[in-house]
Amino acid sequence: MGYTSAPFYLHFPSVNGIDKITYKNNLAPFIRLGFNYKWFVVRLSLPNIGNIRDEGDFGRTRQYNLGVDFNWKKIYYDLEFKYIHGYSLLDANRWDSAFDEKQPNSIQPSIQSLNISANAWYFHHQDFKMGALLGKRSYYTKLVHTWYLKGTSNFFGVDTKNGGLIPDVLQDAANTKTMSSTFSAFDAGVIPGYAYVNRFKNWQIAGWAGFGPVVQAKYYQANGDFRGFLGLAPRYDIRLMGGYTTPTYFLFLVTDFDNKSIRFNQLIYRQYFYTMKLVGGYRFPQKEQKGKKHKFLERIKL
Repeated sequence: MGYTSAPFYLHFPSVNGIDKITYKNNLAPFIRLGFNYKWFVVRLSLPNIGNIRDEGDFGRTRQYNLGVDFNWKKIYYDLEFKYIHGYSLLDANRWDSAFDEKQPNSIQPSIQSLNISANAWYFHHQDFKMGALLGKRSYYTKLVHTWYLKGTSNFFGVDTKNGGLIPDVLQDAANTKTMSSTFSAFDAGVIPGYAYVNRFKNWQIAGWAGFGPVVQAKYYQANGDFRGFLGLAPRYDIRLMGGYTTPTYFLFLVTDFDNKSIRFNQLIYRQYFYTMKLVGGYRFPQKEQKGKKHKFLERIKL
């Protein structure tokens, strides 16, 4: 169980003292169901169990998540699809007299964001297993740390069906990017990082962090015209987790941080995906086979 917050920001040349606007989605909690068998994992999130934030300030948000992950030798693969529909433009009363301090935000139900990513982590230490790190197949009994490389490819962006993403009064006729209704990009690259996991009695903490550049093909759409560019963009790779685990069950608090950005001349689009979730599960014991002794604890090797 958890939620994803995916705010995005637009930076542009100052108009009437305003050079940055912020969009936030309402928080739509999800229940994620998953099954892990041998090397394969499939998970499906069921969203919109109500919205946490006040709908008068943030509107309604619909959100869909779908993911698949699996291990192969030292490499952990993860495929993720995130779609969010419905945002609120914060503090619109700074430039629009139709809003005031009691209701400062402008509800934008037509704005939607999309994030499709395919990632692969190579962990150098042979005992650094994702199935144990997340508690799915086993758990750790000692400290393990290692460097890693993450190969990543992403398609992401934001768009609206009604006008531009930047309000008319803040648009600059000399800068067509400020009139854009779409910002999107595809990027790919390799990110180095460091991973750590340790156990204290039945408590386990873990995480990793990395930073690196990606090659990015980006474009925007303004007044029906598309303009595309090629460049570099920074990427972070951060995940923290901790919780309680025994040979039969586990319960972890897991946090993910994912940043996306597109930089044009005189305009920057940034989006951050913050996910917080409570992950619990039961590990089914293996059945005994003839001629072999299979005890449940024997498969917990780390």
